[in-house]
Amino acid sequence: MATTIENVIGASAPANGAAPASGAWRDLRSHLAELERRGKLVRIKTSINKDTEMHPLMRWQFRGLPESERKAFLFEKVTDSRGREYSIPVVVGALAASEEIYVQGLHSAQTDAYARWQQSIANPIEPEIVESGAVQEVVHMGDSLLEHGGLDEFPVPISTPGFDNAPYLNSAIWITRDPETGIRNAGVYRGMLKSQLRTGVFNDSYGNTSLIWEKYNRLGQPMPAAAVIGAPPAVYYAAINVAPFGVDEMGRAGGLAGAPIEMVKCKTIDLEVPAWAEIVLEGHIRTDVMEPEGSFGEAHGYSDPRCLSFTFEITAITHRKNPVFLSIISQLTPSESSKTKQTGHQTELLQFLKEKCGLRGVQRVSLTEDLLNRQMGVVVLKKSDRYEPMNALYALLTIRQTPKILVAVDEDIDPENTTMVLWAIINRSQPHKHFQIIHPRKTQFGPLRYLEPGSDYDEEDSAVLIDATLKANFPPVALPSKEYMERARELWGALGLPELQPRTPWHGYPLGLWPDENQKEAELAVEGRYYETGAKLVARQVPTPPGTRLTELKRHNID
Repeated sequence: MATTIENVIGASAPANGAAPASGAWRDLRSHLAELERRGKLVRIKTSINKDTEMHPLMRWQFRGLPESERKAFLFEKVTDSRGREYSIPVVVGALAASEEIYVQGLHSAQTDAYARWQQSIANPIEPEIVESGAVQEVVHMGDSLLEHGGLDEFPVPISTPGFDNAPYLNSAIWITRDPETGIRNAGVYRGMLKSQLRTGVFNDSYGNTSLIWEKYNRLGQPMPAAAVIGAPPAVYYAAINVAPFGVDEMGRAGGLAGAPIEMVKCKTIDLEVPAWAEIVLEGHIRTDVMEPEGSFGEAHGYSDPRCLSFTFEITAITHRKNPVFLSIISQLTPSESSKTKQTGHQTELLQFLKEKCGLRGVQRVSLTEDLLNRQMGVVVLKKSDRYEPMNALYALLTIRQTPKILVAVDEDIDPENTTMVLWAIINRSQPHKHFQIIHPRKTQFGPLRYLEPGSDYDEEDSAVLIDATLKANFPPVALPSKEYMERARELWGALGLPELQPRTPWHGYPLGLWPDENQKEAELAVEGRYYETGAKLVARQVPTPPGTRLTELKRHNID
């Protein structure tokens, strides 16, 4: 088995010798090969049960290791609870087990991730339709559709053993086409395995795929759809972020890759799919019925109860020779699901505030990954006036799935450091003046949607906007100034002490309320001349006669 897997990972170059697409990985296999070269892929050669062991083993990385140590796992010997042994390996964590792995999927330097997303949004590159592709090296259709067991051919894991009611496709990119405009749409949704040729497809009622489904429903026609598994990383990163309706995610994927995504026509439906994907399921999503589906451990961190979902019927299965099955870690954050959404969504929101809303002081938008990138958002500003922070927060209320907590902070606050954000809220805001409660509001993605009427929750939700920016000059941040901290770090290294991972702020800095006299006294102190300051302050003594009440005595800002 190991030799076969090594051959599979190495078999990423096209047979005709063409060079991979410039700027990003042409297929999943070349990405896996680079992960292994960098020590970011672990081969699991022990037999692993996909139904009970695979995801729990992978999950421990997200609950027990720092992000920098998380890796992709390639399971080479996969079994299931029915005693079946699979010839197809499963890789988990290959898209975004960490920021480092995510950035490698873009084939860019870490500092370029935002720039690459800005480029893809501003300058999408249309896909290229090719005559043939590796994803159709093996084709099952017509009389041969069940030749290898249909969906039973693939080792689809159970994501949340003990709670999920079936294996689910959790890495399927569902490709559809608007019947009115002809524009392609792609999104990543879960799909419950219901038979060898049938799955569910869960999609939010306001999602782009749902809007297209409604058009086919009005026409009285089933909706052609293709589920793509194991596409090039750039395709995943584009598809998993919610683009505006009418935007072809394949164009954005090309912008991320720096070259057109090669697409090949499907065998049984009028759609195109990435030519270098591992597996494609072709078929139709019925529009005349919906069917119960669930429960499934969802990304908001709770199990999604049973609900009505789409049903997908397969007409063809195509795949590469010796395919690799890709599964992702979702459920409770942090996860691959949250990591793959983060950079793209933040870039879109930054562009929205600066270009569409004209808020030039906005420097950055950060969506807290551990809260699914949806529940808490932080806007960093170099504000032009006192109105801009709240204007930015109110503007974000217009976007789909608005965070429940929105905070505006100054440039010196690291939005990814929760302690710093809370520090700003505590010290730079007064709740009665700088908090705004927005009510009523539609209940967002999460478990509150499923509670029965009569519980201690309202049917309508709310949100809070917090302006935690400075409204006046503040004293300096109480840490040694930068020059002394830098010198101390040199000493730290010379002493052979453990490697440091600095967290902001790591040095003090002034915030406007810092008189020249205080600065001079600080300079005298490090020169050892602090008694000079002591002698000066004797002359500023304030009498405290009998009966003095300290609560009435002015003790601060003494000249």
